[in-house]
Amino acid sequence: MSIEEKEEFRPKIVAFCCNWCSYAGADLAGSSRLSYPADVKIIRVPCSCRVNPMFILRAFEKGADGVILCGCHPGDCHYSTGNFYARRRMTLLFSMLDYIGVENGRTRVEWVSAAEGVKFSQTMNEFVEKVRSLGKNVRLEDLRCRQ
Repeated sequence: MSIEEKEEFRPKIVAFCCNWCSYAGADLAGSSRLSYPADVKIIRVPCSCRVNPMFILRAFEKGADGVILCGCHPGDCHYSTGNFYARRRMTLLFSMLDYIGVENGRTRVEWVSAAEGVKFSQTMNEFVEKVRSLGKNVRLEDLRCRQ
């Protein structure tokens, strides 16, 4: 049995979090000492609508096993309608990912406010477990990015 087979699979997760709500929710989770896996790498964006679908495809290409987009609750966006644009854009992206064969559970959109540190922690733990059950992502892997 090789070393790779002995090690437990730890998925690489990229989380795009809006500055005003979700990132503050992550900060609250940290300051409240709520845990979520260290394999979740948070990328702070001004608003969820600023996440281009190409960012998500690029994350998968660079080796991410799962990507989650977190934003303000609909109607509470600091840029009024930003999360409505993000929701529409992600719906189209999910149908495209389904078409090219990427499993449905590898991407997720979640609305988390600044006061929901517990929800942020629970969401990240649930998402990591879901991606762990799906296994390593090899569908959009770029062979040039391997070490």
